[in-house]
Amino acid sequence: MDHFQPQNGELHAEDVALVRIADEVGTPVYVYSRATLERHARVFREALASIPSKRIAFAVKANPNLAVLRVLGRQGYGADVVSGGEMKRALAAGIAARDIVFSGVGKSAREMAEALDAGVGQFNIESEEEGIELARIADGKGMRAVCTLRVNPDIDAGTHEKISTGKADNKFGVPFDLAVGIYARLAALPGLQMRGLAVHIGSQLADLRPLELAFEKVGALLSMLRAAGYPVTHVDLGGGLGVPYKAGEELPSPAEYGEMVARITHGWDVELMFEPGRVIAGNAGVLLTRVIRVKRNGNRPPFVVVDAAMNDLARPALYGAWHDFDAVRPTGERMTAHIVGPICETGDTFARDRECDALVAGDLAVFRTAGAYGATMASSYNSRGFVPEVLVDGDKYAVVADRIPPEEIYAAERVPEWLG
Repeated sequence: MDHFQPQNGELHAEDVALVRIADEVGTPVYVYSRATLERHARVFREALASIPSKRIAFAVKANPNLAVLRVLGRQGYGADVVSGGEMKRALAAGIAARDIVFSGVGKSAREMAEALDAGVGQFNIESEEEGIELARIADGKGMRAVCTLRVNPDIDAGTHEKISTGKADNKFGVPFDLAVGIYARLAALPGLQMRGLAVHIGSQLADLRPLELAFEKVGALLSMLRAAGYPVTHVDLGGGLGVPYKAGEELPSPAEYGEMVARITHGWDVELMFEPGRVIAGNAGVLLTRVIRVKRNGNRPPFVVVDAAMNDLARPALYGAWHDFDAVRPTGERMTAHIVGPICETGDTFARDRECDALVAGDLAVFRTAGAYGATMASSYNSRGFVPEVLVDGDKYAVVADRIPPEEIYAAERVPEWLG
């Protein structure tokens, strides 16, 4: 459920008319609902109620907006980060360093040093080479980095190949059959405190079975490590639970996920860690856009040209992803059209042959389920600026990220003197 619903025939975010936001802030603009963020955070936490020891860290990459992070921090969520920049955002949003998990396959020496200095709660080590480097940095500071070892279980998550992370040919984690040896060698290093395992096989999973298989393999590895004398106190099960992008689409619920996790991990005697992202933020945001014009296309479906583009919402261009597209003031009439943006690439296409609300120039519409992997993946391609972000709370709203116009972007560029 989300809080983007019609009132008197006009789409609202909670109790704020989207027309008002468009008039006062302009379009395109991302709009987030605090009530939806909080509801999803509660639902996910309640789904894990039967698990005795747990921690939840929001995957910052899904939506790093400071206001969004502040809302989730107040719901008791930590932060899963994959860069020094994300770590600094989480800290700036008020999330305690001890509640931050630093993941990611390419942590630089500088990022690891900064994370140690900040006091992050856990590093998820992605390779033996990374672990050796982290140990050297930590030991040089007279510290021990608290770590888990991320394993690659070689399981196909059944999601898009670009967001699948648990197969043997993916870059993430250490090979399952080498994990015990790598863990043993890292545990012997003076700068590391190895305390457990981590796994994450992909994003937008529509089936729980791959996750179940991955967790079963982690459980077997946990037993092997304990048999070898290593105390394992923490297991990070990652994220990946999908959300419905199409109206009426049925996906596993957080409750079903929680039941599966409780069943598979029964008797592990560890603190379980979770890194949800999309399932918390996805349906909590929309991209509000205005129709520039409807371009006739002979006997073929017309092009509905909107002022949002692939630089604002990249998922359709990157993954062929679906986002429901709805008029803010639907008339009841329908049309079939290609929904496109103004960027000079055919890839700037949000939908082809889409049945949607009938639209004309000047009409407002939304791309739904845009609260995750939306604004965070934006670029300034075609010298377009960055769109603003708005957070709604009941009958009020605030701009939580300013629009950045192109001239502010190129103000950071320099023409050398020798070019005259």
